[in-house]
Amino acid sequence: MTIKRVGIVGSGIMGSGIVQVAAQQGYEVVLRSRRQETADATVATLTKSLDKLVAKERLSAEDRDATLGRVTATADLADLAGCDLVIESIVEDLELKKQLFVELDQTVAEGAILATNTSTLAVVDLAMQTNRPDRVCGIHFFNPAPMMTLVEVVRAITSSDETVAEAVAFAESCGKSPVEVKDQAGFIVNSLLFPYLNNAVRLLENGVATREDIDAAMKGGCNFPMGPLALLDLVGLDTSLAILDALYDEFRDPNYAAVPRLRRMVSAGYLGRKSGKGFYDY
Repeated sequence: MTIKRVGIVGSGIMGSGIVQVAAQQGYEVVLRSRRQETADATVATLTKSLDKLVAKERLSAEDRDATLGRVTATADLADLAGCDLVIESIVEDLELKKQLFVELDQTVAEGAILATNTSTLAVVDLAMQTNRPDRVCGIHFFNPAPMMTLVEVVRAITSSDETVAEAVAFAESCGKSPVEVKDQAGFIVNSLLFPYLNNAVRLLENGVATREDIDAAMKGGCNFPMGPLALLDLVGLDTSLAILDALYDEFRDPNYAAVPRLRRMVSAGYLGRKSGKGFYDY
């Protein structure tokens, strides 16, 4: 199957980033959000992002205009009907994702690939909501999608070899470096990353060091580009808590049990950069 038209469901940071990646590589992209004004706002954000690339002389004005011309913003799920690949990138809520995959299966042409950008949830749970479980897989981009080179291609137990091969080829065509991984909570990166982030919160909660010193230590001692607490703010504390809860539910490993401080901060609405306050103020 030749992928020419890509649908993205979800207009958050990840959804908008994947739209930019695909459109810049020449794919026709349909961005679907629940409200038209949200979809339009995402295109406006994309325009600003591309304008910055033009200002830095990393993209020509002609290529910017061509990229934007390949993007259609809609609130109507039916507009995804002609897509060869649809990537779901909505909130990390299993029940909401399940319902969406039921609707996508009824809307998108038979034979098209339905993929999820989930970072933690079981792909097979979504595949079994459809009549095409062999055509469902995970295509997990990382934030920010235009900059990060890694994509985890997740093979559910139902995914066909052809589906996985096409997903890998799509990621490569977007200039990414895909890795194949089986359908296990957290896949590769989050299984390793989130115990580290969780333990950073534990150090802070136990008064071992200040937030600034914890972040400075990991940047200076391990050459990480960001400290763990700043990274949690970037990812979103609510998203991070959901990932830890999903990992703990699957493995019952104490390393995945969210530190109480993290849960209290989410309850207070301190979600990181997106709310203006997390471990740091923004």
